[in-house]
Amino acid sequence: MTLAQKEQDRVDHLLSTMPRNTISLDWLAGAHREQLLLCDALEEIADSLPANINRQKCIYAAKVLGPLIHNLHRYEEQVIFPHLAAQAGRAGALEATLNRLKFEHCEDECFAEELIDTLLKLGSGAEDVNAEAAGYMLRGFFETIRRHIAFEREHLLGRLWHS
Repeated sequence: MTLAQKEQDRVDHLLSTMPRNTISLDWLAGAHREQLLLCDALEEIADSLPANINRQKCIYAAKVLGPLIHNLHRYEEQVIFPHLAAQAGRAGALEATLNRLKFEHCEDECFAEELIDTLLKLGSGAEDVNAEAAGYMLRGFFETIRRHIAFEREHLLGRLWHS
Protein backbone atom coordinates (compact mmCIF):
# COMPACT_ATOMS: atom_id res chain seq x y z
CA MET A 1 0.00 0.00 0.00
CA THR A 2 1.40 3.39 -0.95
CA LEU A 3 1.77 6.28 1.44
CA ALA A 4 -0.89 8.21 -0.48
CA GLN A 5 -3.31 5.26 -0.13
CA LYS A 6 -2.66 5.06 3.62
CA GLU A 7 -3.36 8.78 3.92
CA GLN A 8 -6.51 8.40 1.83
CA ASP A 9 -7.68 5.53 4.03
CA ARG A 10 -7.06 7.61 7.17
CA VAL A 11 -9.17 10.49 5.81
CA ASP A 12 -11.89 8.09 4.63
CA HIS A 13 -12.02 6.56 8.11
CA LEU A 14 -12.23 9.99 9.74
CA LEU A 15 -15.11 11.00 7.48
CA SER A 16 -16.95 7.72 8.05
CA THR A 17 -16.86 8.32 11.80
CA MET A 18 -18.12 11.91 11.68
CA PRO A 19 -20.66 12.41 14.47
CA ARG A 20 -24.02 13.60 13.16
CA ASN A 21 -25.67 15.36 16.07
CA THR A 22 -23.18 15.37 18.91
CA ILE A 23 -20.12 17.39 19.70
CA SER A 24 -16.92 15.40 19.59
CA LEU A 25 -13.84 17.44 20.34
CA ASP A 26 -11.74 14.37 19.52
CA TRP A 27 -13.28 14.09 16.06
CA LEU A 28 -12.89 17.82 15.46
CA ALA A 29 -9.25 17.70 16.56
CA GLY A 30 -8.70 14.76 14.20
CA ALA A 31 -10.32 16.63 11.32
CA HIS A 32 -8.17 19.69 12.00
CA ARG A 33 -5.09 17.45 12.15
CA GLU A 34 -5.97 15.90 8.77
CA GLN A 35 -6.51 19.34 7.27
CA LEU A 36 -3.11 20.47 8.54
CA LEU A 37 -1.46 17.33 7.13
CA LEU A 38 -3.13 18.08 3.82
CA CYS A 39 -1.81 21.64 4.02
CA ASP A 40 1.68 20.19 4.52
CA ALA A 41 1.22 18.04 1.41
CA LEU A 42 0.01 21.05 -0.58
CA GLU A 43 3.04 23.01 0.59
CA GLU A 44 5.33 20.19 -0.55
CA ILE A 45 3.62 20.24 -3.94
CA ALA A 46 4.05 24.01 -4.19
CA ASP A 47 7.72 23.70 -3.24
CA SER A 48 8.23 21.01 -5.90
CA LEU A 49 7.03 23.19 -8.77
CA PRO A 50 7.86 23.24 -11.61
CA ALA A 51 10.38 20.45 -12.02
CA ASN A 52 9.95 17.89 -9.24
CA ILE A 53 6.21 17.31 -9.03
CA ASN A 54 5.09 14.20 -7.16
CA ARG A 55 2.10 13.25 -9.30
CA GLN A 56 0.85 10.69 -6.80
CA LYS A 57 0.74 13.33 -4.06
CA CYS A 58 -1.21 15.65 -6.38
CA ILE A 59 -3.81 12.95 -7.10
CA TYR A 60 -4.10 12.08 -3.39
CA ALA A 61 -4.56 15.74 -2.46
CA ALA A 62 -7.18 16.20 -5.17
CA LYS A 63 -9.11 13.13 -3.94
CA VAL A 64 -9.27 14.07 -0.27
CA LEU A 65 -9.44 17.86 -0.48
CA GLY A 66 -13.11 18.27 -1.39
CA PRO A 67 -14.64 15.67 0.94
CA LEU A 68 -12.45 16.65 3.89
CA ILE A 69 -13.18 20.37 3.63
CA HIS A 70 -16.87 19.91 2.85
CA ASN A 71 -17.60 17.42 5.65
CA LEU A 72 -15.69 19.34 8.30
CA HIS A 73 -17.53 22.53 7.36
CA ARG A 74 -20.91 20.78 7.49
CA TYR A 75 -20.09 19.41 10.93
CA GLU A 76 -19.07 22.80 12.22
CA GLU A 77 -22.07 24.58 10.70
CA GLN A 78 -24.69 21.99 11.65
CA VAL A 79 -23.41 20.87 15.08
CA ILE A 80 -20.67 23.08 16.52
CA PHE A 81 -21.87 26.54 15.52
CA PRO A 82 -25.50 26.06 16.64
CA HIS A 83 -24.26 24.75 19.99
CA LEU A 84 -21.99 27.75 20.45
CA ALA A 85 -24.75 30.15 19.40
CA ALA A 86 -27.21 28.61 21.86
CA GLN A 87 -24.61 28.73 24.61
CA ALA A 88 -23.88 32.41 23.95
CA GLY A 89 -27.52 33.45 23.62
CA ARG A 90 -27.86 36.67 21.70
CA ALA A 91 -24.23 37.75 22.02
CA GLY A 92 -23.81 39.75 18.84
CA ALA A 93 -20.04 39.36 18.67
CA LEU A 94 -20.19 35.57 18.55
CA GLU A 95 -23.02 35.61 16.04
CA ALA A 96 -20.99 37.88 13.78
CA THR A 97 -17.95 35.62 14.18
CA LEU A 98 -19.91 32.49 13.30
CA ASN A 99 -21.40 34.20 10.24
CA ARG A 100 -17.91 35.25 9.13
CA LEU A 101 -16.62 31.70 9.57
CA LYS A 102 -19.54 30.35 7.49
CA PHE A 103 -18.65 32.82 4.75
CA GLU A 104 -15.02 31.70 4.92
CA HIS A 105 -16.21 28.09 4.59
CA CYS A 106 -18.02 29.00 1.40
CA GLU A 107 -14.95 30.76 0.01
CA ASP A 108 -12.68 27.86 0.99
CA GLU A 109 -14.93 25.33 -0.72
CA CYS A 110 -15.04 27.35 -3.93
CA PHE A 111 -11.27 27.78 -3.83
CA ALA A 112 -10.88 24.03 -3.18
CA GLU A 113 -12.88 23.21 -6.33
CA GLU A 114 -10.49 25.25 -8.46
CA LEU A 115 -7.50 23.78 -6.67
CA ILE A 116 -8.74 20.22 -7.26
CA ASP A 117 -8.80 20.88 -11.01
CA THR A 118 -5.24 22.20 -10.88
CA LEU A 119 -4.04 19.26 -8.76
CA LEU A 120 -5.61 16.76 -11.16
CA LYS A 121 -3.87 18.45 -14.08
CA LEU A 122 -0.55 18.40 -12.22
CA GLY A 123 -1.12 14.77 -11.27
CA SER A 124 -1.87 13.76 -14.84
CA GLY A 125 1.23 15.52 -16.16
CA ALA A 126 -0.68 18.09 -18.18
CA GLU A 127 1.74 20.53 -19.73
CA ASP A 128 -0.63 23.48 -19.89
CA VAL A 129 -0.42 24.23 -16.13
CA ASN A 130 1.28 27.48 -15.25
CA ALA A 131 3.58 26.42 -12.41
CA GLU A 132 3.86 29.92 -10.98
CA ALA A 133 0.08 30.37 -10.87
CA ALA A 134 -0.38 26.86 -9.42
CA GLY A 135 2.16 27.58 -6.69
CA TYR A 136 0.47 30.87 -5.87
CA MET A 137 -2.91 29.12 -5.71
CA LEU A 138 -1.61 26.31 -3.50
CA ARG A 139 0.05 28.72 -1.08
CA GLY A 140 -3.00 30.94 -0.91
CA PHE A 141 -5.18 27.97 -0.06
CA PHE A 142 -3.07 26.25 2.59
CA GLU A 143 -2.17 29.50 4.31
CA THR A 144 -5.85 30.44 4.53
CA ILE A 145 -6.78 27.02 5.94
CA ARG A 146 -4.02 27.17 8.53
CA ARG A 147 -5.15 30.63 9.68
CA HIS A 148 -8.79 29.50 9.83
CA ILE A 149 -7.91 26.49 12.01
CA ALA A 150 -5.72 28.61 14.29
CA PHE A 151 -8.57 31.09 14.76
CA GLU A 152 -11.07 28.34 15.57
CA ARG A 153 -8.69 26.74 18.05
CA GLU A 154 -7.93 30.04 19.78
CA HIS A 155 -11.43 31.51 19.87
CA LEU A 156 -14.01 28.73 19.63
CA LEU A 157 -12.68 25.47 21.01
CA GLY A 158 -12.19 26.93 24.49
CA ARG A 159 -15.91 27.70 24.55
CA LEU A 160 -16.66 24.06 23.75
CA TRP A 161 -14.42 22.75 26.54
CA HIS A 162 -16.41 24.78 29.05
CA SER A 163 -19.87 23.87 27.79
